[in-house]
Amino acid sequence: MSKAVSRRRLTAARKFELYLATRAPDAPLGEILRQYGVHLDDLRAIERVVEDSALAGLKVQAHHGRQPMDLSPARVQQLEQELADKTHALADLSVSYTLLEKKDRAASRASIRVNGSRHRSSK
Repeated sequence: MSKAVSRRRLTAARKFELYLATRAPDAPLGEILRQYGVHLDDLRAIERVVEDSALAGLKVQAHHGRQPMDLSPARVQQLEQELADKTHALADLSVSYTLLEKKDRAASRASIRVNGSRHRSSK
């Protein structure tokens, strides 16, 4: 195969086709890898993705739930970071709200004292 063909980007369908082609016990692995223009490490990565995705799909099917969009470790880490940021922001807002309530109560008490003292002195 020429270099242009071997550097061609594999679509998801071609990757799955490669995965299936290498599943046979007597499959000529080296020949198949050369035909698709990939290395053994690439095949192992494709195998991990296919098998992880199959497990995730079966779990969802068993629980009759919504299928997850992206289960990559990077996506999980991103979601955990977003959750931590939102938790921190919520804690900050709770403190601010508590301080505002305290300030409002203090202002109300001061207003009652001022208004109450005026009413007593005017009688």
